Amino acid sequence: MLDRAEGSKAIERQPAWLQRYIDSPEKQKQLYRRTLLIIVISQIFGGAGLAAGVTVGALLAQDMLGTDSLTGIPTALFTLGSAAAALLVGRLSQRYGRRTGLVTGFLAGGIGAVGVVTAAFIHSIFLLFASLLIYGAGTATNLLARYAGTDLASAKQRGTAISMAMVSTTFGAVAGPNLVNVLGDFAQFIGVPALAGPFILAAVAYILAGLVIYALLRPDPFIIAKALADVKNTEQNLALSEKQTKVPMREKRGMVAGTIIMVLTQFVMMAIMTMTPIHMGHYGHGLNEVGVVIGFHIGAMFLPSIVTGFLVDKIGRTAMSIAAATTLLASGMLGAFGPADSMLLLNVALILLGLGWNFGLISGTAIIVDATSTRAKTQGSADVLVALSGAAGGAVSGVVVAYTSFATLSLAGALLSLFVIPVVIWSRKGKHN
Repeated sequence: MLDRAEGSKAIERQPAWLQRYIDSPEKQKQLYRRTLLIIVISQIFGGAGLAAGVTVGALLAQDMLGTDSLTGIPTALFTLGSAAAALLVGRLSQRYGRRTGLVTGFLAGGIGAVGVVTAAFIHSIFLLFASLLIYGAGTATNLLARYAGTDLASAKQRGTAISMAMVSTTFGAVAGPNLVNVLGDFAQFIGVPALAGPFILAAVAYILAGLVIYALLRPDPFIIAKALADVKNTEQNLALSEKQTKVPMREKRGMVAGTIIMVLTQFVMMAIMTMTPIHMGHYGHGLNEVGVVIGFHIGAMFLPSIVTGFLVDKIGRTAMSIAAATTLLASGMLGAFGPADSMLLLNVALILLGLGWNFGLISGTAIIVDATSTRAKTQGSADVLVALSGAAGGAVSGVVVAYTSFATLSLAGALLSLFVIPVVIWSRKGKHN
């Protein structure tokens, strides 16, 4: 066990500005509230950026490739790019703080969006695919920003902190798809194909999100949270009791369970969402109608977050994870057996799809934060797997629909979502929620 002298010596080695936050719980609370506000502002821009690929990525590929079977590739590429970016942003955040990691990711996403617009203008498939990989960095960063709000949050605030970051994404994410026609007209006005219009918005939005983080996220909440954790670890008794030896196992269980929950919900959501615009096109729905359906879907992904975060904190991670599975089940069944030409049922199915994803992401994230605390590198690694599952869902979806049907894809997604339930039952061992 460390004696008090050794503990005090370790604490005194902190820089003066950092020591002021360590010594003042009130300053920590103020910074927590300020961090949430900054994340909210950046997420509004980030939401507009991520909506472009979701709304017209598959349609742009269909137009440039001339086939339906490969229309899942754009989603696969930008989610694959987001996987690599999640790893990079997580490592940068662990070493240099959230500010450096998030700024790098958002600016990369903006550069990727510029590349997509250029590819559409010169009709280069190679540049399109390469740019979509880079564009995926914005998607990853937009999601990783939710962890920044939890750095200085207590265990009972984490669900709410995650939800604050996510709900603010709604404003940009819903506006983007509903501006498809306006952005398309603007793109044509400047000599760019109409389907590239949303990516012009994405470029501006991601760059603005990065600038907001760069200018305002000071001091870095992650650096302070790490310092607080170091002080706590220094002062505590390091002699392991029987109770303490069980903590790493509980943490590992939480890390695995939280990751699996997010991976499954991401795979199902991305697979069905990717093929929805193509499915609608086959039944005569226009680009504006696609924008409406995707807009409602993205709204359901993020807008309920405030309520979801509250429920995750109040009724528990397990209950909300099971709610994610059952909601995705309902969405898949409606997509499989509902009339394909009904805008109303398409909207309901996609709203349920977004809502199920929302439940799964927030509850899974809360489970991971409970287990990882100030390990941004580990959090980023979890999001790598989430992004890879999204890439797989996007890639597989086009092939499944090309050789079977959208109904088969929806039914498979509905059944796959049920695997969340045994995972959360397993995760309850040794936990209270």
